[in-house]
Amino acid sequence: MNLTNILFSTLLLMASAQPASLIAKAAEKHPGMSALALAAADGDKELARKYTALLEQGDYQQSIIDAITRPAEAKPWKLYRPIFMTKERINEGVKFWQTHAAQLTAVQARYEVPAEYIVAIIGVETFYGRNVGKYKVLDALTTLGLYYPPRQPFFSGELKQLLKFSEQTKYKIDPLAAVGSYAGAMGMGQFMPSSYANFAVDGDEDGKVDLWGSNSDVFASIANYFIGHGWEPGGPVLRTASLRSGARAIKEPGLLPVFPVSQLREWGYHLPISKTQPADDRLASLVQLEGDSGPQTIMTFQNFYAITRYNRSPLYATAVHQLAQAIAKRYRKAAPKPVLAKP
Repeated sequence: MNLTNILFSTLLLMASAQPASLIAKAAEKHPGMSALALAAADGDKELARKYTALLEQGDYQQSIIDAITRPAEAKPWKLYRPIFMTKERINEGVKFWQTHAAQLTAVQARYEVPAEYIVAIIGVETFYGRNVGKYKVLDALTTLGLYYPPRQPFFSGELKQLLKFSEQTKYKIDPLAAVGSYAGAMGMGQFMPSSYANFAVDGDEDGKVDLWGSNSDVFASIANYFIGHGWEPGGPVLRTASLRSGARAIKEPGLLPVFPVSQLREWGYHLPISKTQPADDRLASLVQLEGDSGPQTIMTFQNFYAITRYNRSPLYATAVHQLAQAIAKRYRKAAPKPVLAKP
């Protein structure tokens, strides 16, 4: 039995707890939504009625289904990279960092997440806050939570969390008014409702968590998200690897780093010598990318894995890393040089 059928069955069991007209209205628009509302309300029938009323304001949007079935991450790396690695996105990232340098420096010092990765996330997600999405979040999550079987459990859980925000004054979210991506992600850093609830931080200490209007909240929340997913201060993200002839093939190595660098080297995967050479016992994984000149192999580490908790695609994490490095290089080059006193 799929989730929609389970929810609909639960809805029928609720008939004695709610007015028949409300049940009929709910079932007519979105079968199962009243049951979802009850689940979000943890059995509180009065709260379930309120949540049901909210859900009745959500509309199915076919364009959302269309968008989620053709994600950019389905492209090969050679086509995906040019979407984000542009002169404009790098230059605007430098300007954004310069404008908010004091806040970013403070967050970097507190969380030990480099400012360039916070800037790059915002650059990839919303072009530095210019494009936070055009869909009502309620529509997006109603559509995906009730009508998209491939990921229905995930999105129905996000929909339940969105409903709960109507009762939580700490979060500056109106479920009826919030606008975001086709997947229901919100704010400058594009947090899903569960991430908003679990990792968003009141960076400016004004008693609210606002990922649309408070840069301090945005920066601290992204850093906190990374730390919450295992970011290692000072650790590597990825390195390009070279393969010797006859290197051992590793079937579906996955994103979680589980192989010691020394083991990968024995299997034929080598890293160029550098000042920041990862230790032999550091755990790593491997990712294959289809570049302009053919297949590329990168060795990835815990911080790469932390970025993929934001978006599970290795293409996404690689783009964030490369954008962060490009922004940091240009930012430091543009920094004013200290004036030396004359002897």
